[in-house]
Amino acid sequence: MALKRSIRKALFISLWTVLGAGTLVLLVAAIRSRNDKTCKGIAIQVNGESKGKWLLDRNDIINQLTSNGKEKIKGRTIQTFDLQNLEQKLEKHIWIKDAELFFDNNETLQVRLIERKPLARVFTSMGNSFYIDDDGERLPLSERLTLKLPLFTGYPSEKPGLRSADSNLLRTVMDLSRFIAADSFWMAQIAQVDITPSRNFEMVPTVGNHVIEFGDGKDIDKRFRKLMTFYTRVLTNTGIDKYERINVQYDQQVLGIKRTTMISRADSVRAVKNINDMIRSVHDMQQAAADSSNINPSNPLVNGADAGNTTN
Repeated sequence: MALKRSIRKALFISLWTVLGAGTLVLLVAAIRSRNDKTCKGIAIQVNGESKGKWLLDRNDIINQLTSNGKEKIKGRTIQTFDLQNLEQKLEKHIWIKDAELFFDNNETLQVRLIERKPLARVFTSMGNSFYIDDDGERLPLSERLTLKLPLFTGYPSEKPGLRSADSNLLRTVMDLSRFIAADSFWMAQIAQVDITPSRNFEMVPTVGNHVIEFGDGKDIDKRFRKLMTFYTRVLTNTGIDKYERINVQYDQQVLGIKRTTMISRADSVRAVKNINDMIRSVHDMQQAAADSSNINPSNPLVNGADAGNTTN
């Protein structure tokens, strides 16, 4: 009885060994057959789209893959492609954050790219300009698209390499840019953000003839809420050009420095109307979004409890 069990066990192991070996042989043969085939073409997707408003140019991608036309893709045998090397080559392009390459069942080289996403446009104190992305990388200006981004001026460093102080300043620029870009009202109202020699921030509004002294960039959400309260409770009553400077950097208060030379009443009334229209438009968009999802807006434009005191 024990002998029969041993024989059955041996036969079972032998059968699976033969099946495993056969499967391996077929797999190797399939891989060899595939590798002997030639590439029939290339398909490029950027940010998940085969067409769209890319910052990358298709010709730049092809040139990066082919070493500026020195190496061909279509008609070349698949086994000669070093996909990992090609991915690394693509990722050296300033605008490419991530690259993934593979051949599909139709022997087409699939190129899947993720572009770097510009977060802000920055002007240095010397007048040079560049984008920064959400990783803090400096990017050249795009000749293909005009991007609507928060604008910062007076950045003190011309060098790509950052000292500790420059790195901290860049992180604050990124945080401010994210906040402004995420809010349609502030994106429309903040024309530019100036970096002062003391590395504080002053904002120039689109509507209104005043300067917003924002301070060091801390407590971003709280300071913008205080500024919104000042707009809705003070400027809409007194006239938006009554104040020359509005300081929101101090805790629990907003300081308004009155203008010595008054703007004409007609211009002031027009400015108040413009900013009221902007506030109303953003509120309507928030309400429409809330209605579509059957919820109340979680972040109202004005929150008096967090706004602090207002000094006229």
